[in-house]
Amino acid sequence: MEWFRKAKEGLARQEKKEIPDGLWSKCSSCGEIIYTKQLESNYWVCTNCNYHFRISSAKYIKILLDDGRLEEYDVNLESLDPLHFKDSKKYVDRVKGAQTKSGLKDAVIAGIGSIDSVKISFAIMDFEFIGGSMGSVVGEKVARAIERAIELKMPLIIVSCSGGARMQEGILSLMQMAKTSALLAVLAEKGLPFISILTNPTTAGVMASYASLGDVIIAEPKALLGFAGARVIKETIGQDLPPGFQSSEFFLEKGFLDKIVERGQLRDTLALLLKYFQK
Repeated sequence: MEWFRKAKEGLARQEKKEIPDGLWSKCSSCGEIIYTKQLESNYWVCTNCNYHFRISSAKYIKILLDDGRLEEYDVNLESLDPLHFKDSKKYVDRVKGAQTKSGLKDAVIAGIGSIDSVKISFAIMDFEFIGGSMGSVVGEKVARAIERAIELKMPLIIVSCSGGARMQEGILSLMQMAKTSALLAVLAEKGLPFISILTNPTTAGVMASYASLGDVIIAEPKALLGFAGARVIKETIGQDLPPGFQSSEFFLEKGFLDKIVERGQLRDTLALLLKYFQK
């Protein structure tokens, strides 16, 4: 039975070809497998069901700002550990891990950019850094972005994506809600516009402060919005909740949002609003 063990003549051994990582992406909404370059050209929106993928702050900057450029400020601000907090790991180790994973110093990037040649003070949150949570650094960088808008007399745009206040900093993270809200009141007194953009998710302390205080509030389709989680609300009020009550569509229906804008139309919508505010 030697012939069972012999390679057949004329048949060369074929090497298995590996498919490069990241070539295809799977939609977490409909399960469609999409060529990643096609997804990127469609602003990271599913071509089958219109699901908006969660994307990084760097991708939003590229999509929204002229030439994809932001003059970043306060680059070296980093979180400290005033409470010496430890859960499953030390807070300082959690921060270092998030920095390594995301390439960011903290959960927000802020600076000056432009949209359709209109200069703006701009801040954008990144969910990859500890769920986009708001600690002292996030609050301070957002506060400074508001102060720059006031000082330089320019519009303010903040793109929010957050699970809320960062519990590892306790009351210090909650104080950022009051600080940023107070500065936004000053911005409003100066007659300077603030456009708030809500992405999936925008919740808890961020939603309860600067994210909900825009002169114009825009959200992406089907974004998760709200303060507490659905289970907590249901147990608190003892009632069933309406379907989709924490979606951007529900918020628009109830008058909390001004507009739902698909990501591919977001830059043009912002440019139109900024031109309007210049009048």
